[in-house]
Amino acid sequence: MTRPLLISDCDEVLVHMVRHFGDWLGEAHDIDFTPSSWELGKNMRRRNDGGVPSREEMMSFLDGFFPHEMHRQTLVPHARDALARIAEVADIVILTNLQDQCRSHRVDQLAAFGIAHRVECNQGPKGGPVASLVAEHGNPVTVFIDDLPMHHQSVAEHAPQVHRLHMVSEPALAPGVPPAPAAHARIDQWPEALAWVLDRFATGRPADDAATIGALQD
Repeated sequence: MTRPLLISDCDEVLVHMVRHFGDWLGEAHDIDFTPSSWELGKNMRRRNDGGVPSREEMMSFLDGFFPHEMHRQTLVPHARDALARIAEVADIVILTNLQDQCRSHRVDQLAAFGIAHRVECNQGPKGGPVASLVAEHGNPVTVFIDDLPMHHQSVAEHAPQVHRLHMVSEPALAPGVPPAPAAHARIDQWPEALAWVLDRFATGRPADDAATIGALQD
């Protein structure tokens, strides 16, 4: 029998990123970082003149953080135990938006936290990769978890049968990120998210995209 499938993002779902990224920006680049939205550039201010770095600078900062500063990242509370429980009934793939050369670093990072599942790197929207993973696993009941609304929209377009859970685990960031319109639920803590995921698997049915976030929220 085909087991259900969980496809999970990593940063701000399994490990904290923005708080450590902000600390590093201050130390290495003299930039203040206030996590108020997922438009990372808008969260940055140069200390010398209050200016906002360009998009090119912002991307270079991300390239500087990954993979060389990944050791700073910390585990999201309850994430390891939740994945262990899910692994009892489902297959798990970590789909992370990093350059391919960072894959081994991500695998090692997660392994150090006691998380050992398949890791796939991606660049850009996640809908296509999610659809491919679902097909590869035999089109089982699937749950997708991510912090970025754009990825929920992409998955809704490419794999509408997938249950989509919006999670933003960083407490400083979560209030500034509204629920993703294309997600079926918004849950930011793993104990509640675990119950939601297991319930989706237990029902054995694909997502009903006619339902609203409110109707599906437990």
